[in-house]
Amino acid sequence: MFQSQKHVFWEALLVTILIFGIGVFIGVVIENWRTSRAGELYQKSEVGLLDIRTQNEIYSLGEFNCDSAIEENLKFAGRIYEEAKILERYETAERLTESLNLEHKKYDVLRALLWINSMKIKKQCNASYHNVVYLYDYIEPSIDIKAEQAVFSRILSELKDKKGNKIMLIPMAGDNNLSSINILIARYNVTEKELPVILIDEKIKITELQKVEEIEKLIR
Repeated sequence: MFQSQKHVFWEALLVTILIFGIGVFIGVVIENWRTSRAGELYQKSEVGLLDIRTQNEIYSLGEFNCDSAIEENLKFAGRIYEEAKILERYETAERLTESLNLEHKKYDVLRALLWINSMKIKKQCNASYHNVVYLYDYIEPSIDIKAEQAVFSRILSELKDKKGNKIMLIPMAGDNNLSSINILIARYNVTEKELPVILIDEKIKITELQKVEEIEKLIR
């Protein structure tokens, strides 16, 4: 009987080790896939940066086709927004590293250029969409700030689903120590201490928000 119990113990131990090993292997595979996927998106940002810088130069030349410019900018903004949601999920699952922070900065520069282009197009073409810029705390947000940003993100996601191309939703970190973004947010009287902040059409600054209806009233 003692020998039988001993065999049962070793069998249970081997099964436990096997299950644990399989779990670790699956975890490593998932983590590698997630890292690879994030890397692909960051590589796309390099091309996106060149593309939008070229667009910026075109818009600076003078006359251009407004319908085409508006359509392309809305498409570009939509892609950047969808990629931002994917990257947010990946970054939430990983520890913030210097390398990850550097890659995130590339996307922030891309979004800043998108914002500048959106302002140019809106001014020169009298476009009817609304610029909705979401500036958030990225580096070391407190627990309270994280909770507040979760509310902001949910509300803005609902807003985008409702309004579609009627808004140009541009999320970016406001504390990533990038001169271009620092200059931009200072221009519209936003400080890092206020983050998170939502800017509507570069005129309305929102620091507190609970319902999507509150922001809908401001963009009618």
